[in-house]
Amino acid sequence: MAVKDPLFGIHPAALQLQRRRMELIAANIANADTPGYRARDVDFRAVLSSTQARAAVLRTHDAHLGAASADIGGEAVGYRVPVQPSADGNTVDVQIEQAQFADAALRYQASLQFLDARIKSLLGALSGQ
Repeated sequence: MAVKDPLFGIHPAALQLQRRRMELIAANIANADTPGYRARDVDFRAVLSSTQARAAVLRTHDAHLGAASADIGGEAVGYRVPVQPSADGNTVDVQIEQAQFADAALRYQASLQFLDARIKSLLGALSGQ
């Protein structure tokens, strides 16, 4: 179930984006020795422009902010440009993939911590604390 509530901001969409990114990076690492495999990643600019375009359409009043949601479908996934391509056409650099995975995991954890704190705050308000 997707949480689509303005109380949680962009964090539910950020969780989806980072989850998808970690899936792609894990696939890259798994195929590090596959000849001709091209490393893939989420194109943040494509997600941002897609989200901004939808947000402009969703506004019903000039004073309202558009809803934020990340569409991380196929149009946002691209091939990573290799730093040093290998002779067999494989573009996966395991060290870069590991660093990117760690970055995505940290961002995922940060969004989870925000959501956890927000939910605890709301539960505290509901219970009168």
